[in-house]
Amino acid sequence: MVTIVQKEAPVLRAHAEPVNPKDFDSPRLKKILDDMKAALEKEEDGVAIAAPQIGVPLRIFVVSHRAFEFIEDDIHAEDMHNTTSRPIAAHKKSPAHDMVFINPEITKLSRKKVWVPEGCLSVRWLYGETSRADKATVRAYDEHGKLFTRGGSGLMAQIFQHETDHLNGILFIDHARNVEKITKEEMERQRLEHEGHGH
Repeated sequence: MVTIVQKEAPVLRAHAEPVNPKDFDSPRLKKILDDMKAALEKEEDGVAIAAPQIGVPLRIFVVSHRAFEFIEDDIHAEDMHNTTSRPIAAHKKSPAHDMVFINPEITKLSRKKVWVPEGCLSVRWLYGETSRADKATVRAYDEHGKLFTRGGSGLMAQIFQHETDHLNGILFIDHARNVEKITKEEMERQRLEHEGHGH
């Protein structure tokens, strides 16, 4: 069982190393990606994970299919500006695939910044607000070594910035405000209340 390391782990403070192009499609890389996806899948509220979070100091992050479900919801939401505070449970839609970003680089950030609620699977049950660019563009390789560019706004832009921070040894609590502890039980209660209101 792969465990997600917590904020005290030195690997989270290291600058992650680029993946060697020779490793694309290798069994080793496939195992790392499988481990990342498995660790992410078992965290109900997880939308993305970086390799250092499972103790692997490589420049890789994976965005969960759940994040795309939340974003689909946002497109239909009346409250268009509130893109990041979502109930934990994803509404079941046609499942998108987890998306792999290897050796990612943020190539563009919008000047507009927004304060958004944020948490982290490696800083369990602490939540705060961070200032993030509203839009971000990332260039990265997929698991087969194919270069691609992906832009995003709202939640996706926030994920790109949060995960890139991980690869540079930065945790959201380093620059968050109003950080507070919210227990798993409180999160569950909020989720049930949310569902009760038909959100």
